[in-house]
Amino acid sequence: MAPNTPNIAAHEALDPLSSRFVSVQDMPWTETQYPGLSMKTLVMDPETGLVTGLFKFEPGAKIPFHEHVAIEQTYVIEGSLTDHEGTAKAGDFVWRPAGNQHEAWSEDGCVVLSIFLKPNKFFLDEGEKIGWDKD
Repeated sequence: MAPNTPNIAAHEALDPLSSRFVSVQDMPWTETQYPGLSMKTLVMDPETGLVTGLFKFEPGAKIPFHEHVAIEQTYVIEGSLTDHEGTAKAGDFVWRPAGNQHEAWSEDGCVVLSIFLKPNKFFLDEGEKIGWDKD
């Protein structure tokens, strides 16, 4: 399966090498399994695990402790995002190498653009879980 933007029917008719224009403001926010965290999937590639997405953290929202299988890149669009190593504020960029383990939260809420490869490995109270979304 080729890279795609989920739920954009107009893209299905395009040639495989055509550009995909995405009206991000028209996309709905989709709830994740983590309270107060929603996202817009801009592009995903099931074969490579690539995910580019906008994530919206409500004030106090948190992604639990997890490990990245490859580089994670995050640009903070508004608000601030914190982990045990520091805080990235609006206009800041943070990247984490493969194998980095952290949890991330936002005291006052934020919107970030993140690019990473899944699956992530989550370390939850009920045990280790591979994945990053509802699946």
